[in-house]
Amino acid sequence: MIRNILFTTIFLFVCFASIANTHLVFHKALISDSTNQRGNVKTKAVIKDIISDDAIVYPESMSEKLSDLLGAWQLELSAVNLECMRGQNITYHDTVYANKLYSIPSVMELSYNQVVKTYIEMYSTRRREQVSYMLALGEYYFPMFEEALDRHGLPLELKYLPVIESALNPIAVSRVGATGLWQFMLKTGKSYGLEVNSLVDERRDPYKSTEAAVRYLKDLYTIYGDWNLVIAAYNCGPGNVNKAIARSGGKRDYWEIYYRLPKETRGYVPAFIAANYIMNHFADHNICPAHNSGSSLTLDTINVSEQIHLEQISGVLNIPLSEIKRLNPQFKSDRIPGNIKSYSLVLPSDKMFAYIDRNDSIINYNRKSYFTHRTYTHGYMDGTNSLNDGNTTDIYYSVRRGDNLSSIARRNGTTISLIKSWNNLNSDRLSVGKKLIVGKKAVPLQKVADDVSLAQAKSGGSNRTVNTYYRVKKGDTLGDIAQKNSINLTQLRSWNGLKSTRINIGDQLIVKQEVVHEPIVDNKESDEDISPVSSEKGSNIISEYIKEQMSKSAESRIDSIKDNNTEEL
Repeated sequence: MIRNILFTTIFLFVCFASIANTHLVFHKALISDSTNQRGNVKTKAVIKDIISDDAIVYPESMSEKLSDLLGAWQLELSAVNLECMRGQNITYHDTVYANKLYSIPSVMELSYNQVVKTYIEMYSTRRREQVSYMLALGEYYFPMFEEALDRHGLPLELKYLPVIESALNPIAVSRVGATGLWQFMLKTGKSYGLEVNSLVDERRDPYKSTEAAVRYLKDLYTIYGDWNLVIAAYNCGPGNVNKAIARSGGKRDYWEIYYRLPKETRGYVPAFIAANYIMNHFADHNICPAHNSGSSLTLDTINVSEQIHLEQISGVLNIPLSEIKRLNPQFKSDRIPGNIKSYSLVLPSDKMFAYIDRNDSIINYNRKSYFTHRTYTHGYMDGTNSLNDGNTTDIYYSVRRGDNLSSIARRNGTTISLIKSWNNLNSDRLSVGKKLIVGKKAVPLQKVADDVSLAQAKSGGSNRTVNTYYRVKKGDTLGDIAQKNSINLTQLRSWNGLKSTRINIGDQLIVKQEVVHEPIVDNKESDEDISPVSSEKGSNIISEYIKEQMSKSAESRIDSIKDNNTEEL
């Protein structure tokens, strides 16, 4: 009896070993066949269908903190969506996954294998809430991506690339410093025209970074002619893809060089395929889009040519600061350095007219608290370079066939209302060839300074404004200060750029202005008395600025002495 059992056991073991060996030989034969016939389409299909990976490295976006997405975009799961999300994830057979994937209209190769399946199940199980939030964010971002991709003739499926790059978070920063929706590294971003400095990072600008990313993808396709290789190169750089191609003997199929790529990049194309799947078939897994309270907003863009803090806009127009920041994530410290060059500002359309109408109020709203370290001496820097003083030039555009006010405004980063105002238009009708003012450009400070210096030279000297200051004390009012210094209230407010009568203890106000004429002195004497810096272009204004600061400092010391002896000026 025992002998029969032992014999049966040995027989079954031999059978199973034989079957396993046959499977292994068959598997090796497939791999060998693919190696020997890499030009055969069927062989490639075998490789991409049977490929597996036990060392998958997930993209950083799959560990994105949901609180970052939720807080920045005012996202929430409505009661209806919560009921939907409570439904369990439905898993499917491989053939069902494959058929659903192949049903997506695409010119790109969306292969299905066990690596792709791993990412699909990651999105449909552990990252369900993230998918819900990204679906809501997509209502705002995907149309923007599609417009740029279509304009450049690229596959629209590439709109899902930021899903795996940044989880659609415009301020996302990777551990190596890649930034924004499209995760541009600093060098690559700058090479595609994105501005990056202490105040502005256009890698975080949804519009400009999208345009740069589409151009980059287009350039990569010119190199590789294969979208899978393009996506891999976008992630790890063309250099690493080229090395993988060389190490594989010149093979130019992503799946054939899969194991030659960096670990982080191996799963990048499968993750992209899975993103296409889950964004199209989320409902099949009981996933519902979150409610995006900002998705119904109609937006407009305007060029800003002044230095403005986002809190100033929020305070005057009563727009939540968080809303302005999420629409304009490129301004790193919430400041728009429009005094340097014009920048585009995105606002809800229903607030655009109020912004234009109350522009002066916005500029002067709590200005000292936001730009104290950038306030220039009155009459030299601000006065000669202010857009409100008329130092601007008009930017023109000639109307072409097919143009309308909307397209012209969008192309030039302005609004229909402004174009109508600048050109005195009463209707939307345009004629081909008509020249329209589409923007205002500030005259550079140096040019204004040169013009002033030239005028002074012709008159045989220079005029300098000397200001007398008064420090506000407890109990002071503007009316009292004006009366004490024998000036009218309107003049006092004008000299100090005040839009209201509100003042604070410690404020220094200009209470007197005198214009002093200074004749030209002998060059020899001036060479001995003036620093060599004064001989440089534009130094006249700078030296006068220093003189006034010294005068102001002396007057401050006098005020300080007076404060210790009397309560009045």
